[in-house]
Amino acid sequence: MMSITQISLTVFLLFAVSRVFLRFRGGSLSLLGFVFWTILFNSAIIAVLFPVLTSQVAVILGIGRGADAILYTSVVILFYLVFRLYVYIKDIRLEITELVSKLALKRPKKHDRKTSKH
Repeated sequence: MMSITQISLTVFLLFAVSRVFLRFRGGSLSLLGFVFWTILFNSAIIAVLFPVLTSQVAVILGIGRGADAILYTSVVILFYLVFRLYVYIKDIRLEITELVSKLALKRPKKHDRKTSKH
């Protein structure tokens, strides 16, 4: 019998999978992103529905408990995603700086009212 927590998490994760599918279908998510998030959320669904599997995987990996294996894996994935976001934001900042510089060079200079004489 499933617990309230398992039901709640499964419903949330199914909702997340539906969002991934809709983003992919709408064109705002690449195929690689679609595959990554689908595997991640479906793996979470399996872990929620069959918690014994996480313990078995933990033993294979030499980790004491299934919950610890999930925690370690989650932290590694989060670090990777934060790194990707950092690189992405840095690239965007550089692109914005270049764009602003190009736009500033294209605009005609306005006369400064304080220095111009009428």
